[in-house]
Amino acid sequence: MKASRIVATGALTGTAVLALSVPAFAHVSVQPEGTAAKGGYAVVDFKVPNERDDASTTKLEVNFPTDHPLASVMPEAVPGWTAKVTKSTLDKPLEMHGKKITEAVTKVTWTADGKGIQPGFFQKFPVSVGTLPEDTDELVFKAIQTYSNKEVVRWIEVPQEGQDEPENPAPVLALSAAEDGHHGASSSDQASDSDDAEAAAAKTEAAEPADSSDTTARVLGVVGIVVGALGVAYGVLAGRRRTNA
Repeated sequence: MKASRIVATGALTGTAVLALSVPAFAHVSVQPEGTAAKGGYAVVDFKVPNERDDASTTKLEVNFPTDHPLASVMPEAVPGWTAKVTKSTLDKPLEMHGKKITEAVTKVTWTADGKGIQPGFFQKFPVSVGTLPEDTDELVFKAIQTYSNKEVVRWIEVPQEGQDEPENPAPVLALSAAEDGHHGASSSDQASDSDDAEAAAAKTEAAEPADSSDTTARVLGVVGIVVGALGVAYGVLAGRRRTNA
């Protein structure tokens, strides 16, 4: 009896600790849809959970890195939200598709048109970004989350390697190794590669019918020869039978 009470008490205690520790992991984060390879383009999702029981998230501000600016940033339309893109002049211009870029997106702000993210729910905010830098392994996006009760949570603390996760960590996007043949490749270069591949495939498809027709013709030719030989043999045998008769 005592043992069962101890087990039950231990189970309840463990559940309480788990419930208390869950909110510590519920923070604004960023993850790629697929991969985020250096030198390429990617679609990343900013995942925003609601950590409050009595308020909704009505606004999200994501600050883009200025030490590794991104020349192309396009948020996807999210129903119930309005996105505002803020650009700033760069201290050092970027080169993109042979053109010099003097400004880049430094912030994207999403504002709820209605109730926003209600308690017990989360929302994803997809953004297309590129080209991703090749001289770093990660990008840090500092985010600010605003609730309907005017509370503001700043997810701006940069996690440090070898240290515990800070209380309000900033979203960090890990970059994978550059794909073969796509080191800093522009979209036009990728489109050219795609066109070349399609052209090669078209040539292959065009060649296949010719090969097939040639093979068919050869088979028919052999069949014709065989049939002709059989006809000759039949005629010879028929002639002999008549002579003998």
